[in-house]
Amino acid sequence: MSTAKRTGTPSPELHAADSHDLIRVHGARVNNLKDISIEIPKRRLTVFTGVSGSGKSSLVFDTIAAESQRLINETYSAFVQGFMPTLARPEVDVLDGLTTAISVDQRRMGGDPRSTVGTATDANAMLRILFSRLGKPHIGPPSAYSFNTASVHASGGITVDRGAAKTKTVKATFNRTGGMCTRCEGRGSVSDIDLTQLYDDSKSLAEGAFTIPGWKSDSQWTVQVYAQSGFVDPDKPIRQYTKKELQAFLYGEPVKVKVNGVNLTYEGLIPKIQKSFLSKDKESLQPHIRAFVERAVTFTVCPECEGTRLTEGARSSKINRKSIADACAMEIRDLAEWVRGVKEPSVAPLLTALQQTLDSFVQIGLGYLSLDRASGTLSGGEAQRVKMIRHLGSSLTDVTYVFDEPTAGLHPHDIQRMNNLLLQLRDKGNTVLVVEHKPEVIAIADHVVDLGPGAGTAGGTVCFEGTVEGLQASDTITGRHLDDRASLKEEVRKSTRALEIRGATANNLQGVDVDIPLGVLSVITGVAGSGKSSLVHGSIPTDEGVVSIDQSPIRGSRRSNPATYTGLLDPIRKAFAKANDVKPALFSANSEGACPTCNGAGVIYSDLGMMAGTATTCEDCGGKRFDASVLEYRLGGRDISEVLAMPVTEAEEFFGAGEAHTPAAHKILERLADVGLGYLTIGQPLTTLSGGERQRLKLATHMGDKGGVYVLDEPTTGLHLADVEQLLGLLDRLVDSGKSVIVIEHHQAVMAHADWIIDLGPGAGHDGGRLVFEGTPADLVAARSTLTGEHLAAYVGG
Repeated sequence: MSTAKRTGTPSPELHAADSHDLIRVHGARVNNLKDISIEIPKRRLTVFTGVSGSGKSSLVFDTIAAESQRLINETYSAFVQGFMPTLARPEVDVLDGLTTAISVDQRRMGGDPRSTVGTATDANAMLRILFSRLGKPHIGPPSAYSFNTASVHASGGITVDRGAAKTKTVKATFNRTGGMCTRCEGRGSVSDIDLTQLYDDSKSLAEGAFTIPGWKSDSQWTVQVYAQSGFVDPDKPIRQYTKKELQAFLYGEPVKVKVNGVNLTYEGLIPKIQKSFLSKDKESLQPHIRAFVERAVTFTVCPECEGTRLTEGARSSKINRKSIADACAMEIRDLAEWVRGVKEPSVAPLLTALQQTLDSFVQIGLGYLSLDRASGTLSGGEAQRVKMIRHLGSSLTDVTYVFDEPTAGLHPHDIQRMNNLLLQLRDKGNTVLVVEHKPEVIAIADHVVDLGPGAGTAGGTVCFEGTVEGLQASDTITGRHLDDRASLKEEVRKSTRALEIRGATANNLQGVDVDIPLGVLSVITGVAGSGKSSLVHGSIPTDEGVVSIDQSPIRGSRRSNPATYTGLLDPIRKAFAKANDVKPALFSANSEGACPTCNGAGVIYSDLGMMAGTATTCEDCGGKRFDASVLEYRLGGRDISEVLAMPVTEAEEFFGAGEAHTPAAHKILERLADVGLGYLTIGQPLTTLSGGERQRLKLATHMGDKGGVYVLDEPTTGLHLADVEQLLGLLDRLVDSGKSVIVIEHHQAVMAHADWIIDLGPGAGHDGGRLVFEGTPADLVAARSTLTGEHLAAYVGG
């Protein structure tokens, strides 16, 4: 009973502190938002809907979450802020009622080979402490069980200053026991370089023996270092080198040499290649360099640690007959049971914390993962759910959690589990903001905000806000399509031939034998972790002309845009150059045509040291990125900056006929329109595109490839209900043009539209990896023998 009632005084209707129950946004203009104003209820689950590119992420992530993060950063001292990334204030007039925002997005985890599921969460750190306390034999502190820590032994003399007098040099030693395997340096695999891909041993260096990309020119400094080093005879064929010459050529230690009067460093070819190519992320390399690396380098399991990344000492220390390597290799749900069996009062708090973390993995549907799984191999949906782990058991309340399509990569069977987690976070007193397209998630919302009506410049306004029932009754695109249901085909296409897979054992596959029909639309389904990607990406022969469009992120800076990524800018530059009789390089903002003031960036970035930096539009070019003299050249009455500001549909019309008629450019623009990106500005920075837009951009780029088999990995990711219909039409056109299309997908509309379904399961991890159904969608619905069959039957109303 409240104090007010005990004393007989009337209780106030509303305490002043309880009046701040809304997040108010007024005048938001980030990206395509059109000066929108909105009020979002706190401590509720709000779902943001709308077609891809309508402005959902711009409002939730780039406005609300970004400003919350910026304000939190400002609470630190100026000294600390100097070490933090600088954040500019979003373009918005008023943002009121913000709370601490935690963004859980779909950005892939780092591709560092030493990053695993265990190191990305606290699970690995807790396991290391557990083994350092209970492991038999005892080998050292937690660092002795870490594959990221190398053993260090040092001794020598040190000089200690005390006051004005210096003491004499005293001997000191330093020892640190690490668990890193010395052979593979904690990577679990070792690289073997094929020397035949590096040089032609029948030639001498003077005859151009090197076959490494960029190393063929005699004037190239790297080549000259080897030819003029004095360690080898540049005129002798490499196969005639003596043992000493070959050792120096391949494995020589770094040493200074003089080449044409310039001091340069000479080192053996193998360490040079490792530093130049192998130390970099393969995905960031240029295509021809990446192809060379894939040809020249093979990765095999480290023979010393057997892929565990750990020293023999770390592998020998055990608890209940399990080493830390064994524990990390177990599926997390099995590891959780093993931890329950460890009974030791002295580490009870540690066991409780570890148990909670592992149980969170199982609760969130990731029990099939293992802690030694490389984090770079997780899908976007899996990565997002791994990031959720640390928040599930958090004691924080009144926090704003921001999610970007948390159901991405989830089978319909798992969506209810994700919904329960979102509601659990809300019920603890948090504000939960979710960007989502799935009707199952929209259905549990307390509040819905629908943005649109279109995408890009046609979006950026609030079309509806209110309840789910109100959205269904509204005339918005989302409201009209919320109850959409794709129906089963009356007739399915017949296969011409099949792609045979026999005895597939990649990852968790258990000797799967299956024929994937070609010439039709085949859909591979199954719960997350059932082995779909392992079957398709790990088992399909590469000699079938396969064009694989997976969910790996697009590489590119803020200078990259759809025109540069798709190769569209090349024919455009050539058309401008031909029409004006000048060089094509003038029409590149990254080359000769760049504005000299901003170097083609369009903005001037001012670094204010310890304060937040600012980005302002370049005054000389007005954000157009080109030098003023370049903008005098025209094609079809437009300058290059005006062309790059065109949406795809307008550019398609512009280059389709008339003076600007450019068939090569028109063809690429047609593909972009085909995949539903007609609204995108061709010069829009890639960094501003959503996940779904990026994947469709990749699809458009690959549509011109010559391969006969297209493999798509969850192409509906990030797609609005209205866009799924357009995607199905595109898939049909691909099949009708003679291509074979294989889709890994959870969306029931794609399953219903398939000609053939292959269902893997019945569960995830070691409970999956088996073929549980193959046949037509109608047969799957009629049988209802699998989880997928049950959900598809419910979806089509069967």
